[in-house]
Amino acid sequence: MPATNNKTEKKGAFFQDNQKSIVFIVGGIIVLILLYIGYQKLYLEPRAGKAADAMYKAEEFALIDSLQNKAIEGDGPFIGFKEIAEEYSNTPSANIANAYLGGLYLRQQNFQEAIKYLKKYSDTGSEILDPLVTGLIGDAYSESQDYNNAANYYKKAVAKATNSYTTPLFLKKLGLVYEQLGELDKAEEAYARIKNDFPQSTEASTIDGPLGRVQAKR
Repeated sequence: MPATNNKTEKKGAFFQDNQKSIVFIVGGIIVLILLYIGYQKLYLEPRAGKAADAMYKAEEFALIDSLQNKAIEGDGPFIGFKEIAEEYSNTPSANIANAYLGGLYLRQQNFQEAIKYLKKYSDTGSEILDPLVTGLIGDAYSESQDYNNAANYYKKAVAKATNSYTTPLFLKKLGLVYEQLGELDKAEEAYARIKNDFPQSTEASTIDGPLGRVQAKR
């Protein structure tokens, strides 16, 4: 009986922490939209002009939960992200459409489709967008309870760029999946890095709890 209680407490603590972190999925979609505006101005090629115009309505749909399917599939004369990604392949807009598709499927808990489209995304050189998309792949694996792959992609997201937004966010998620895998030393290392290297981050303000939890189990 005590072993069952410990397991329940461990699972409960993990999902309580991860629930707060998963709020990032919704925020991530908004970040993608904001970054797309800047990305469009800086990198858009002439061939992608029509694709960029098509993105406008799909983006509007993406902001409304009840219209997510229209954002993906389109609506009448307005094409969705799926058609943009296929019709205008090898353009910046198609690349961003893949990121949108992955994020939207993740919100719908369609994790395999999320992984499929997020993996089609090609890095742009953005220190925010690139780790963000990689980390969303980690979220999809984490939600599928494939913690080994989740850890792998969270590590990749952390390694892509160092900033006070994505780095501590994915270090926190990395620590959580390491806890699920029973790798407490690695979990402690991830949490300690947040505390030491990103003391002003949102994650640092609550990291003492997870850090103390893994230290108590060792």
